[in-house]
Amino acid sequence: MTTHRVAVFDLDGTITRHDTLVPFLTGWAARHPGQLWHLWRLPFTLSRFALGLSDRGVLKSSLIRQLMKGAAHDEVCAWAEEFCRSRLPALLNPGALAAIERHRAAGDRLVLLSASVDLYVPAIGRRLGFDEAICTGLSWSNGALEGHLTTDNRRGEEKRRCIEQIRARFPGARIAAYGNAVSDFTHLAAADEPLVVNANAATRRRAASLGLACEDWRA
Repeated sequence: MTTHRVAVFDLDGTITRHDTLVPFLTGWAARHPGQLWHLWRLPFTLSRFALGLSDRGVLKSSLIRQLMKGAAHDEVCAWAEEFCRSRLPALLNPGALAAIERHRAAGDRLVLLSASVDLYVPAIGRRLGFDEAICTGLSWSNGALEGHLTTDNRRGEEKRRCIEQIRARFPGARIAAYGNAVSDFTHLAAADEPLVVNANAATRRRAASLGLACEDWRA
């Protein structure tokens, strides 16, 4: 069957009201308080990021390894499913759910494209009925989490590359893309139907200067 349109949704701040990684890790830590002592390294991790000695991907990987390194695959999957059941509903923007349903009703392919990690993004994608999820990958060894990045951090230019790969996979299909931050403008510019959602005033002004339409999905 020919795909006529692909709808690509960012996650944090677009579908959800805010970041999802911190709530995911907070919930994990509440269930595994013995891991919290590893956070003695967190100030050094944050300092390196603030000084430009590491990027967002390294920061993300370091935080995950401090709290979750060695976690069993089955246990992580179980928490991801529980996170989707118990915490995700309160994070969702009503307008995002409506947009997802419009695309589904139109027969469009639904792609979740997120810089967040594969510990839980695929579970969110399944919960919301996406056809596929593209996100930042983490390493495992013998069924235990290592937590090093196995892909580039799916942000900025890397998201644009993902859009180009989607276009190559579905030649002739129009691509609709949704994001909320200036860092999303790179991949939105590569889409046929870009839309900036839930943006603050400065981001809306920047979007307007680039000819990008804006909507608010939070109410």
